[in-house]
Amino acid sequence: MDAKIIWQQNVQFEGLTQSGHAITMDGAAEMGGNNAGARPMELLLIGMGGCTAFDIVTILKKARADLQELTITITAKRADETPKVFTDINLHFIATGHNIKEQVLGRAISLSAEKYCSASIMLGQTANITHSHEIKQGI
Repeated sequence: MDAKIIWQQNVQFEGLTQSGHAITMDGAAEMGGNNAGARPMELLLIGMGGCTAFDIVTILKKARADLQELTITITAKRADETPKVFTDINLHFIATGHNIKEQVLGRAISLSAEKYCSASIMLGQTANITHSHEIKQGI
């Protein structure tokens, strides 16, 4: 896997992925940025969320759950001192649909966290990662 980072101006950068997608990263005004894009640390959380979402959707589909919507809310805390690594991360999963069994969703979350999601496993080396979930009945 390859990526490229191109400096645009001040603390604004363009990230180019191997798959051909571009992401703008920028800092807050007090850090010399223009707030023109996501912060790099925010992208780490989004990447982890996308990684685990991929796993959850795949596992629930195999379990024949009628998943209509999946939302993951991520809350994180960072160390006060540099390097300001993530110290605590909570992922709250909200699965909406029909025939979503509590046990199956819980198992899918565990499998993603412990076996499949590389991003979660890497971030888990410095952060205490916790999970919570709820199931909502679909329409």
